[in-house]
Amino acid sequence: MPNELIAITILWGFVFIYSIMATMDFGAGFWSMIYIHREKTRATNIANRYLSPTWEVTNTFIVALVVAVYSLFPKAAYTLGTILLVPGSIILLLLAVRSAFLVFSNIAVEYKKPLTYVSGITGILIPGLLISVLPITHGTFIDYKGGHPTLNLQKLFTSPSEYAFIGFAMSSTLFLSSLLLADYSKTSNEEEAYKVYLRDGRILGPISLLMAFAIMLTLRAETPWLYTRMMEDLPLLLVSLGFFLIGGLGLFLPSFSKKDVRGMPRLAVVAVTTQYFIASYVYGKAHLPYMVYPNVTIQSGFTDPNSFMAVFATYIAGFVILFPGFIYFWRLFMHDKKYLRQKS
Repeated sequence: MPNELIAITILWGFVFIYSIMATMDFGAGFWSMIYIHREKTRATNIANRYLSPTWEVTNTFIVALVVAVYSLFPKAAYTLGTILLVPGSIILLLLAVRSAFLVFSNIAVEYKKPLTYVSGITGILIPGLLISVLPITHGTFIDYKGGHPTLNLQKLFTSPSEYAFIGFAMSSTLFLSSLLLADYSKTSNEEEAYKVYLRDGRILGPISLLMAFAIMLTLRAETPWLYTRMMEDLPLLLVSLGFFLIGGLGLFLPSFSKKDVRGMPRLAVVAVTTQYFIASYVYGKAHLPYMVYPNVTIQSGFTDPNSFMAVFATYIAGFVILFPGFIYFWRLFMHDKKYLRQKS
């Protein structure tokens, strides 16, 4: 496998991991805001219990993502940094605001509700802005003046494709987080919260699917080169759809652990995450070899081969050290009965 392909696979791996973890993290913050006045359901308590140990872990991946871009594709970093200056700055500002208000909401108890509202609203806006990076890299919204790329914001924010991506990001954020929180509520024996999040998942699943179809339709009209390449892997897209349907079915099947409770949220989480993985693979494969269409490819933006080997060895060592820690953290977080079933 060429070094450039290995490098872009590492980068795409960081993108996928962060997108899944951040989606669940941002969505949990939004649900915490939505159900803050419904104390009997304990849905906000469940969301906060999930947020508490995970939000800082999630943020480490966006740092790893930025470092990976600059270390593996430094020649592409200039173009990416230039065209993403405005949306990137807004994203960083919102991340800083959300993180600060999330911390303060747990310290300044008398201001907990307004602080929770701010962190919840910023949390649902961030995924929409983050996914805007994808249509920007399609090249349709980039103007070259004197050889220097500039982002045409007017063209970007009047594009149906942009809003299809934003709608998909927001609906997917709420859908995936509702599935995880349903599973988390079930494990915590919080039946009322479980019913609330199960209902939300059933509503948001079809909406997310419709937004995915909207993306394909807008790509066909605005970015035919990408749409055509994705259609070459139509069987994989159908497999992806099959996993989505399995996930939806998991929200209605009777539970194995409790006969009087319907829904298998863990099956839904695994199936839907697999669906997103397959769909993202098809999208990423169709996007190659372009990082920013049509002028920046993985070959033109790649680092020096010797530098790549050093960086690659560092990533392998870091993965070997950190991955067992993340597995241990997740198992402790999802299986510690004392933490899961705390009442305060």
